[in-house]
Amino acid sequence: MGWLWAIIVGLVLGLIAKAIIPGKQHVPLWLTVILGMIGAIAGNAIARAAGVDATSGIDWWRHVFQLVMAIILVGLGDRAWTAARGDKRRA
Repeated sequence: MGWLWAIIVGLVLGLIAKAIIPGKQHVPLWLTVILGMIGAIAGNAIARAAGVDATSGIDWWRHVFQLVMAIILVGLGDRAWTAARGDKRRA
């Protein structure tokens, strides 16, 4: 069940990140999910380091860290994907 939850969270975070980043992203959906999953893991690590990973109620700060990391990773992943594909047109 943990992997299924990670895929769902990765999909949601990746899609939110794609919606927040201005312009069109050329990264495919499967890579968006992977980058969202990595963003969630990195966000959890940052929240743990900041001491806000386990609070009473909803861990809003942990979710903020996860989303920010997903935005950064999807943005960098889009640039890398575009550069690797040799796609010169940027919207």
